[in-house]
Amino acid sequence: MRELQAYIRKEGQVLSEQVLKVNSFLNHQVDPNLVMDIGKTIAERYKDAGITKIVTIEASGIHIAFAAALSLGVPFLYAKKSKAITQSNEVYAASVYSFTRQQTYQITISKEFLASGDKVLIVDDILAEGAGVRGLGEIIQAAGCELVGVSVVIEKSFQNGRKMLDDAGVPVYALARIASMSPEKGIEFITEEPIEGDM
Repeated sequence: MRELQAYIRKEGQVLSEQVLKVNSFLNHQVDPNLVMDIGKTIAERYKDAGITKIVTIEASGIHIAFAAALSLGVPFLYAKKSKAITQSNEVYAASVYSFTRQQTYQITISKEFLASGDKVLIVDDILAEGAGVRGLGEIIQAAGCELVGVSVVIEKSFQNGRKMLDDAGVPVYALARIASMSPEKGIEFITEEPIEGDM
């Protein structure tokens, strides 16, 4: 999405060669028009894939998963990072390490909302090392669901997440792929051929 790349260049803050801050439009303050466009673009990509559920992790993936689910006309689930008192003990769980928070979470999804035979798409904001996606993949596998693919808004292609998913045979669709970045040189994107429905 060219619009998204423009947002990232204008609003994103490159704090280091590893850390990109997108708080002004994506994962703290949110531009709703941009997010709805992102959701439509993801939905266009997967419209014929037979998706029955979209899955993400709270909190930064929720609005993106919502926008994609709305466009596809399917429910979305978000894995909780802490168990609520209203949540059943019947859950799928996985451990996930957050690089940005330097903390390990036990993420959970209630078993009643994932069924064997569901065709699941993982949606998230940023793919870096892939710990969150790996944890969601463990839950999806434990539930006997089919993981159709992973779609992210921003992929930091120089980190290990994409390679991990490629090695596992999991298709990845990233709307913006960053080849490299630094506070001095800014952001270099990997440019791909636009697909139908691209902005």
